[in-house]
Amino acid sequence: MMIKNLQSNRGFVMLFAVTLSAILLTIAIGVANIAFREVKFSTNARDTNDAFFAADTGAEYALYNYDSLSPDSFTTIPDIVGLGSLGQSCAIVTVDKRISNDPDNDVIISKGYNNCNSKSVQRELQVKIPR
Repeated sequence: MMIKNLQSNRGFVMLFAVTLSAILLTIAIGVANIAFREVKFSTNARDTNDAFFAADTGAEYALYNYDSLSPDSFTTIPDIVGLGSLGQSCAIVTVDKRISNDPDNDVIISKGYNNCNSKSVQRELQVKIPR
């Protein structure tokens, strides 16, 4: 009688072990998925910040050198590279002192990129300077 009872419990123990393993695996996959999304989000935030601060640096550079630029011209400042948290960001800056749609203002357009090679994230700042 005892041997028959042990044999019927083996199936239950196997079912319990498989069910418990499936539950633990589901929890582990859920936690890994959340962690992966958080890492991806933080990387995107870093790239956005790098692009924005590169654009800001380019605009500040153009403002600093504004008086030395020729009047009534369209000037492209050489690329400003080596910016950002990884040193891969850059800024491309143009200064338009002859813009036709806003004749009362000169315009500095600074485009910041998180990576100069791929240019995957871009932020642009426009600074209007009254004449």
